[in-house]
Amino acid sequence: MALSTSNSVSIAQNFHHDLPSRASFIRTTTLSILKTRRRRRRRDRSGTQAHHLLVLVNPLYDSNPLTCRLPRSSFSPMQDTSSSSTYSPRATVRSSLIEPDGGALVELVVPEAERAARRAEASRLPAVRIGPVDLEWVHVVADGWASPLRGFMREAEYLQSLHFRSLRLADGSVVNMSLPIVLAIGDEEKEAIGKAPDVALTSPGGDFVAILRRIEIYKHNKEERIARTWGTIAPGLPYVEEVITRAGNWLIGGDLEVLEPIKYNDGLDQYRLSPRELRKEFDKREADAVFAFQLRNPVHNGHALLMNDTRRRLLDMGYKNPILLLHPLGGFTKADDVPLSVRMEQHSKVLEDGVLDPKTTIVAIFPSPMHYAGPTEVQWHAKARINAGANFYIVGRDPAGISHPTEKRDLYDPDHGKKVLGMAPGLEKLNILPFKVAAYDTVGKKMSFFDPSRAQDFLFISGTKMRTYARNGENPPDGFMCPGGWNVLVNYYQRLQKEETGKESAVVSLKS
Repeated sequence: MALSTSNSVSIAQNFHHDLPSRASFIRTTTLSILKTRRRRRRRDRSGTQAHHLLVLVNPLYDSNPLTCRLPRSSFSPMQDTSSSSTYSPRATVRSSLIEPDGGALVELVVPEAERAARRAEASRLPAVRIGPVDLEWVHVVADGWASPLRGFMREAEYLQSLHFRSLRLADGSVVNMSLPIVLAIGDEEKEAIGKAPDVALTSPGGDFVAILRRIEIYKHNKEERIARTWGTIAPGLPYVEEVITRAGNWLIGGDLEVLEPIKYNDGLDQYRLSPRELRKEFDKREADAVFAFQLRNPVHNGHALLMNDTRRRLLDMGYKNPILLLHPLGGFTKADDVPLSVRMEQHSKVLEDGVLDPKTTIVAIFPSPMHYAGPTEVQWHAKARINAGANFYIVGRDPAGISHPTEKRDLYDPDHGKKVLGMAPGLEKLNILPFKVAAYDTVGKKMSFFDPSRAQDFLFISGTKMRTYARNGENPPDGFMCPGGWNVLVNYYQRLQKEETGKESAVVSLKS
């Protein structure tokens, strides 16, 4: 599918230009949508089933129009409304904001009434034990974040993802898929599977997790996968060290049937909302725009300034109720990142302290593992939020980036992530909102947008510097982070230091 050059113009410029005329147009469009919703609700209450085709024009730049189908509100997504038992994508409930990739959300958890039979079947199949990160990928695919993908990639899907960063569907359309979602097995497992068409997947603890249907086994060329995903094969890449290096020499693909919803029992499962659950929440709040912000770090006041300013700009453009999806990454992260439980506690303090408005903010966990693969990975992060119903995505400096593992420099150009998102195939219907640069204003004593005309007045506090402050029990400059959120970080690092001191003392005791 050819990309139009006009669709790849600077998103940042388009966001600021022609606001009065765009705002007038968008207000008209928004009122039309809301009136259509009200008419639909009246018809639904009267028992008349009807589908209305709406075309939503992208307000930031002239890309492909967004087409969505609004079914009657009483429709159940798991209900079979046809005369056949075949699942019909056209009958799927969709957010009125943006449709999922492929036109329908993929949901792969087996209905509760069928689970006992599937579990009994799984016990008779060749079994493959998966690791913790593999289980996170099962969760991602089962909930529909990777729609229209229905399982671990077979070879044709893997090659498209690895080389083209996208998948071509049967109708000729293209969806973004920048990261291969694959499952590795070893020689012994391959031999044990033999010619079996299906296999059972078991968790690290040995429990049955899923059945993988109509499997295909093919060679796992690790060097090629690493080079094409990260742009380097230098040692020390966190995901490579944790997952790929120790993985088997074969990849096994197939369609997933997940035996029950994936739960972690860590006290945070209530935040792991699926794309369908998020879409329902957006509709419940009557959002007419959803802007997603992903992060794997604590929220400081610079982040909050950016998110609040984005909402203000959307209101200025004519939207009536933009909702923020604050969406921290909840899968694998490198060892020195702040753990998910601490980040979630910190995020809750940000809301409690009023830095972000709870009425217009949804905090949920994105279950994907982190690759730290820069512009390649940020496409995955954006694509997944399309499936959750977000039609705006905030992207910052060096998204999904990391320091070079063996050299003292960034692995990726810090500006390439946002540039790539503006050109990536399959993301044309998503509005990309580049960061404004925020830093600590030493004159105003607060986080402000950077003003080059008085650069000497601004202090850039990196994540490393922030962690150093917290480790040492020092306070950052007033206005950098809300007090409640900062106390969460300080308490975490103090606990960590005590644990490290205890371990060192135990080692010394053993040696003596």
